[in-house]
Amino acid sequence: MTHLELPGRILFLCNDGEKVRAQLSGTNLSLSDAGQLRNDISTDEITPGPSLVYVDEQLGRHVYTGFSAGDTQPINKDAALAVKFSVTVGGRRYGKGSSREHSPVAERYAGIRLVIAESFERIYRQNADNVGLYTSTDFGLIERIQRGEPIEIEELLAPRDKLAASILRTGGLLLYGREHLKSVRRSHVSEVDHRPLTLTQKILARNVVETNHTSGELIPGQGAFVRADWRYIIEVYTGMAAHMMHATFGRPLKLVDVPSILGFAEHASYINRHPKYVHPGKPPVRMRVMHETHEEFLKEYGIRSHGYLPGPGGSEGICHPLMAERYALPGQVLVGTDSHTPHSGALGCLAFGVGTTDMASAMLTGAVRITVPETLRIEFNGEVPAGITGKDLALNLLAHPKIRGGLGLGKVFEFSGTSMRYLSIDERTTLTNMVAELGGFAGIVEPDEKTCEFLRERRGIDFTLEPWMKSDPGASYSDTIVVETALLSPMVAAPGDPGNGVPLSSLPERPKIDIAFAGSCTGGKREDFDAYHAVLSWAADHGMRVAEGVEFYLQFGTMAVRDYCEAKGYSETFQRVGATVLLPDCGACANSGPGASLRPDQVTVSAQNRNFPGRSGPGQIWLASPPTVAASAIGGELLSFAELKSRFDEQAIGADKAGLPLEK
Repeated sequence: MTHLELPGRILFLCNDGEKVRAQLSGTNLSLSDAGQLRNDISTDEITPGPSLVYVDEQLGRHVYTGFSAGDTQPINKDAALAVKFSVTVGGRRYGKGSSREHSPVAERYAGIRLVIAESFERIYRQNADNVGLYTSTDFGLIERIQRGEPIEIEELLAPRDKLAASILRTGGLLLYGREHLKSVRRSHVSEVDHRPLTLTQKILARNVVETNHTSGELIPGQGAFVRADWRYIIEVYTGMAAHMMHATFGRPLKLVDVPSILGFAEHASYINRHPKYVHPGKPPVRMRVMHETHEEFLKEYGIRSHGYLPGPGGSEGICHPLMAERYALPGQVLVGTDSHTPHSGALGCLAFGVGTTDMASAMLTGAVRITVPETLRIEFNGEVPAGITGKDLALNLLAHPKIRGGLGLGKVFEFSGTSMRYLSIDERTTLTNMVAELGGFAGIVEPDEKTCEFLRERRGIDFTLEPWMKSDPGASYSDTIVVETALLSPMVAAPGDPGNGVPLSSLPERPKIDIAFAGSCTGGKREDFDAYHAVLSWAADHGMRVAEGVEFYLQFGTMAVRDYCEAKGYSETFQRVGATVLLPDCGACANSGPGASLRPDQVTVSAQNRNFPGRSGPGQIWLASPPTVAASAIGGELLSFAELKSRFDEQAIGADKAGLPLEK
């Protein structure tokens, strides 16, 4: 086949919900008719959480069911499939957010063969390549397609790098791997490259491999394969990976270096075993089958499992903080089937998220596909003010005009500057974790004495840093962003997108909240709980409790964090203020447990990393730092800890002047 078969119509995902509905009713639009296209369409919108229980043709029935246009969600189940579209058109940063390969797979099952957008999120586009879905940034194709002009496949492949083009010609990554990755050879490029290099370039040079279509050269923007020290998969994606591998190669499979593969179950422990937290769209029986399929695959191939705890809910821990607590080391390469895999980059390793097919291929070959990234240098300079956390730094950076404009797409964020000496590893992981929201490939921090201290205290490892584990003076960066941390104040991100960041002090009206969620891989670490406790112990000492009408959930990121809090005596404080404490799980962040909203009118303040429409239920989510989440739970509206204390002091002064007892 020399040209792409496009028998169906074009679907414009635009900001006008009525125009979207009109297309579903049979109306054909031109690009100009469609008006402003939706930017930042997330994978949560292409395939919402409830659809992730499917791994086959059923996915096509759910495509775009989370898509938002203004205040409406105009695409219902089966709607896009029934109308028979072949092309989808969107705006900037199409496919942002989760690494879920369900999104391009659902589009393919719905009949979509080509997605046209101004720009694409890295993981989404790579996932699309891997399953044979074509993507393009050429809007000139639209009118030609509507005229019935055939579109040559080679025209679509011409702008792509050699590896991406080869994968698409072959029909996807698994078929490509069967033909071209029968043996991978370690490259020796690093031995002859004497240029000043970034830490990322050094790590890649030590792990890049040669294949039939890749020489081992590390050219930004070009495809390559690298070996990974650790590969890990979560239960949401294992069923799809197993289905793909067994359908392509039969069973049993021969996996490469099984001891370096890990499995995590963390998303649905409360749905599976506690009916109180079941919500529409995620039937427990399907979630249970998803989990059982995951465990069966791990058992069949001898893969180490970190799974659910016995009892009504909870898991051993969320994969990302567990990787930092137990496995990741400076200089290593980690890949996981989740966009927040960069979490461990805070330890000075290169950690990045991949899709299901990438992980399946990596299990079978030992090599993982990358597009060689450039490095963006982020300098946080100055002393970090009291009350300012890594979350505030991340939300500030997300609101930066250059980042909002797409500067970080597909790049490694190297976090540096004098402020880093004030940030613990836990705080650094918040920055590297949220590179997923920044649109980057990975986040990394040069390892230092704090790194070694973390490894000694948390893991009992005496690690010696090697001289190469840093960026060289004169290394090349795509750009540099400088942030003066002394000027920062507590940040929040308004509902809809993590990039909607504003200083909390700039909000003249503070929204009342119904739910406060203190957890997730971003907000469930030891020092996050130190911050929660600092606020709540102050509140308890001043006779204050969680505000009336507010549900406040504290959820540990790992069992080690739970043990730490028990040892510190935090539980009594949490009980005194009326908070609900939960065992580890992704929970509300994945719309899979307590803390997720159940009604559109509910407002949540959350320490999680993402607030896309529908991400944690139908309500509205404000993102905030751990101390702001805890203070807001006590105050009943968005408040920083400093504001909560100031409000109490003002009430105390007013009561004293009036000769009245202070109202608790």
